[in-house]
Amino acid sequence: MAERDAVWTRGGVNVEDLPDPFVPRSPEGPAPEPAPKPKRRRLRLALYTLTGLIVVTLIWLIVTAPLSRALEPLDDPAMLLVSSEGQAIARRGAIKESPVTVAELDRMTPAAFVAIEDRRFYRHWGIDPRAIGRAMVANARAGGVRQGGSTITQQLAKTSFLSSDRSLKRKAQEVIIAFWLEGWLTKDEILSRYLSSVYFGDGVYGLRAAAHHYFGRDPANLTLAQSAMLAGVVQAPSRLAPTRNLELAQKRSRLVLAAMADTGVITAARARRTVPARPVRQHSKVPTGTYFADWVAPMAQKAFEADFGEVKVKTTLDADLQRLAVRAISRAPIGDAQAALVALRPDGRVVAMVGGRSYRDSPFNRATQARRQPGSAFKLFVYLAALRAGWSPDSIVEDRPITIGKWTPANSDGVYRGSITLREAFSRSSNAATVRLSESVGRANVIRAARELGITTPLPDSPSLALGTAGVSLLELTSAYAAVASGRYPIQARGLPVGDEEGSTLSAFFQRGGRLDSRRDWAPMLDLLYAAANSGTGRRAALAIPTFGKTGTSQDNRDALFVGFAGNLVVGVWVGRDDDRPLGSKVSGGTAPAEIWRNFMMSAISVDGRRGPPLPVEFRIPERPRPTGDKQSPLPSDWSESTRDLRDVWDALERLFEGR
Repeated sequence: MAERDAVWTRGGVNVEDLPDPFVPRSPEGPAPEPAPKPKRRRLRLALYTLTGLIVVTLIWLIVTAPLSRALEPLDDPAMLLVSSEGQAIARRGAIKESPVTVAELDRMTPAAFVAIEDRRFYRHWGIDPRAIGRAMVANARAGGVRQGGSTITQQLAKTSFLSSDRSLKRKAQEVIIAFWLEGWLTKDEILSRYLSSVYFGDGVYGLRAAAHHYFGRDPANLTLAQSAMLAGVVQAPSRLAPTRNLELAQKRSRLVLAAMADTGVITAARARRTVPARPVRQHSKVPTGTYFADWVAPMAQKAFEADFGEVKVKTTLDADLQRLAVRAISRAPIGDAQAALVALRPDGRVVAMVGGRSYRDSPFNRATQARRQPGSAFKLFVYLAALRAGWSPDSIVEDRPITIGKWTPANSDGVYRGSITLREAFSRSSNAATVRLSESVGRANVIRAARELGITTPLPDSPSLALGTAGVSLLELTSAYAAVASGRYPIQARGLPVGDEEGSTLSAFFQRGGRLDSRRDWAPMLDLLYAAANSGTGRRAALAIPTFGKTGTSQDNRDALFVGFAGNLVVGVWVGRDDDRPLGSKVSGGTAPAEIWRNFMMSAISVDGRRGPPLPVEFRIPERPRPTGDKQSPLPSDWSESTRDLRDVWDALERLFEGR
């Protein structure tokens, strides 16, 4: 028996207890279990992913998505920019007014939206499988997307919490949010939020703003035809807005009326006899953009908090001066060239801005966006640095050819006058003398002077810097001249008032920055600017009141400028071409820009007045040379006597227009 048992053993172990030799074994343990099938693994992963997405979305909704989102004003509400006198300048942004509630509306108004957008709104839980199936069939037959199956709840979820992206992820989020809204809000609350936030075209959001914009009435007073038209607009607001395509909007409103009849809200007879609505005519047209509005809008958006309706923003623009500036540019005899003008107060308040000859043709603002060479107008900083280094207007500088490396600057008129005063060198705009002066006082000091007066653009440390070869904006350059007009620096150009009163505004402003030294810097600089504007290259700009300024002409006459001040205005004028082609030898800073400057200032002073900020006591306005009395008229004496009254009238008119 023991022998037989030994036959069925191996190593003292029964054969039945030995492992199956045909099953693969792990060298470290028993055989592993069979791996799950790939399909089952993918299904499990999908379920985990979907569950995680739902959980994350719900947490996100609870933490960051308040239910009142649709009832809040827009982050970027509409602005009505007005001048300092209160005249409308431009309207920017979208309008959303206070929310509406379904209970306060005529029952036909919400019924129109439900009939055309979501017939089963009161019977589903956020999504409507029947509508989705119907849309899928219609789209399959049409060979493209023709209908949507989104409910009003889904549309509210999309407009209030999601982007307009058409990805599958966003659609899944939309469904989850729709369920969340249905769980927390009543149907009337959902519909009220939808009507308060949906887009109606023309930059209008919400039923209240749409009723006011298109029909001039409150939403509670909308007629059946008006409600049907507004309900039809929301499908494609840009295309169906009645102010843009009335025929298409009325055709769509008939479909809404038919849908209301199908759902039993109105009878078919009433739907047929209802005459489609027409929007009210807009009497006042305020532009959406101007050169000044484009520049000041970003500042204005940061100056107030979001609110319903239209926010009225007061600016520094002077409507009368702006009209004069537009007229001066439009009448400028400059051929096919462009021109720009900016006028500001000595404290930086911009009162007029023209960035080109036509905003409609080109909204590019050449007063603020263009960076062009200022030419000799940049010499202001060279001579200011020299004054700070101990030079005076009567100091002598050599107006002789100078060569630095391989560069030899030349005077524009080709004339070199030898030893001349700083006053003459500045007024005649001598390039050779200015470069020699810049090298003497040091370019670093010239750059420092420009920086202190507000020039922020890159300035190369090269000899040609003295002649204005670095590009700057007209607004920035004019602001630097305003620093000399006010005796303070830097002057920050601005389009919004800082304080309630001008006095407090100036007081707050003058507490910042530095002050020009009256004896060393300010009075001598006014001396130089007066000479340039009255007897130098800018004499065509001279007015009957004290005038200060400087011409500028860039290389090859590509840019021509005149920047100066008189009365309470600091004005810069630029003439040039957008493609940087030369203007021709006949155009320089002392011709067209100076004439535009004078034409604007003559009218502006008659409106604005002659008084400006007080000048330093150290500065005395030089007396103008009076014509000698030895000149005789070429006309006979009896002609002169007979026309004396006429000449007196002419002289009086001339003094009036010159602001005397």
